[in-house]
Amino acid sequence: MGKVFIPRGDSVVVIGLGRFGGAVAESLARLGHDVLGIDENAALVQTWSDQLAHVVQADTSNAEVLRQLGVQDFQHAVVGIGTDIEASVLTTLALSELGVPDIWAKASTRNHGRILERTGAHHVVFPESAMGERVAHLVTGKMIDFMEFEDGFAIVKTCTPKEAVGRPLAESRLRSRYGVTVVGVKRPRADFTYAVPETVPEQGDLLIVSGPVREVERFAALP
Repeated sequence: MGKVFIPRGDSVVVIGLGRFGGAVAESLARLGHDVLGIDENAALVQTWSDQLAHVVQADTSNAEVLRQLGVQDFQHAVVGIGTDIEASVLTTLALSELGVPDIWAKASTRNHGRILERTGAHHVVFPESAMGERVAHLVTGKMIDFMEFEDGFAIVKTCTPKEAVGRPLAESRLRSRYGVTVVGVKRPRADFTYAVPETVPEQGDLLIVSGPVREVERFAALP
């Protein structure tokens, strides 16, 4: 067994391709990130091989197996293993032993979550079925927060793109160009302010942006 691919800085390994892990992996891939999907179930691996560029069948509770796959070179890992709590905990422990710097793990109960934290998870989530996409946005840091409503509308908190820095919002025309509305600006060590056409975002400001899900995703991906 060898490395499936050499990860870039924004690459993510998703372990467990069930409902939650699959949703995270699919959303990350759609957002343009390199994703390595891993599952012990051969049928799931076969299913996802048509949707993800890199999928492998492996026992992820074994740190040496993960090392051979090059998982230690990833900046982000998501453990989406569902009903097998032992496999979830051992996989999280293995990732921690390999020094993966940002580990997200799904927990089925509060006790499960506490165990995951103690074995190395940096973030523990208790997802409903619709949470996979939100976590996908948060894992890579493209969005600081993401809230989607039932009608396909979303509100996000994201970093100010370079093209909007130092220019009044009326001049950068973000709404007409990207289909989003800048609701407000949060400057470091300053209070939240509502955005007006004359507002000039600065480097390091966070923008509160609203609009259709696909449009805010596109906007948040801007450099």
